[in-house]
Amino acid sequence: MGLADIAEISVTVESPHSEVASRLIENLSAELGARYDDDGAGAFSPDDVQVPGGAFVVAWLDDRAVGCGALRPLERGVGEVKRVFVERDARRRGVAGKILEQLETIAIRFGYRALRLETGLLQPEAIKLYESVGYRRVRCYGRYVDNPLSICFEKRLISIS
Repeated sequence: MGLADIAEISVTVESPHSEVASRLIENLSAELGARYDDDGAGAFSPDDVQVPGGAFVVAWLDDRAVGCGALRPLERGVGEVKRVFVERDARRRGVAGKILEQLETIAIRFGYRALRLETGLLQPEAIKLYESVGYRRVRCYGRYVDNPLSICFEKRLISIS
């Protein structure tokens, strides 16, 4: 990798209703729809993160919006990670890891002890990412309990004493 291949990744909190956020969510939905015949839109609304304990972040690679992620309250002390996505041409450059890192930092600030998330069996790259940054598989929760294509994960953020 040469110097020209090194890019600056930043992650900022943004409105989930912004033009950039809408485009990224739309691109994620299109990709999910192609894999599952369901774009996952029913599992997330931008309004889900415009509550106390919620946030939406956008990842920027050399000043171009290339990824996003969301955090919403799930239950007392637990947040849920939603809509983690990176544009195809920006993958394998650490963007998703930076998105998760920022969401975890925000979650700790909100006082969450753990984060949970759901992904699908047809997304092996997502499964590998989550496992590589410390998420462990757990029994599926909520709307995912009876979905044979769902895999759920959890990561403890703060030790309970």
